[in-house]
Amino acid sequence: MTSSDNVRDAENQQERLWYRGWLTGFVDGEGCFSCPIFRNRVMTLGWQAQPQFVVVQAESSREVLEELRRFFGCGKVYVNRRHDNHRENLYRYDVGRFADLRDVIVPFFWENPLQTSKRDNFEKFATVIGLMSQRRHLTVPGMVEIC
Repeated sequence: MTSSDNVRDAENQQERLWYRGWLTGFVDGEGCFSCPIFRNRVMTLGWQAQPQFVVVQAESSREVLEELRRFFGCGKVYVNRRHDNHRENLYRYDVGRFADLRDVIVPFFWENPLQTSKRDNFEKFATVIGLMSQRRHLTVPGMVEIC
């Protein structure tokens, strides 16, 4: 390895750190960590917790959602044809697969902490993921704790 290789490696490391910081800041402003609980009569308790990580953007910014998908290596980008007050379609990057939330999303945001009050939302979300990892969502006391 030459000294120029060391400089390039250092530049790549700085670029990766900058990118992670940008991504964290973007999610701080635009992301959502949630865990809707739905009535589901086929579940033993009759209720189902469905944690999800979502980022929504207008169609003109769809590429940034695709970039999130590539970076994390999971999730999907969907069109939401509701315009609300927008003049273009909205798109959402959605990660709902439990293993991806547990193994990719939560560790990333523990390692790259959010800076706004969204950090509290994330910490609650991470707690829910931990409870579900322990299968607590399959018991009444556990589901009450998740709620």
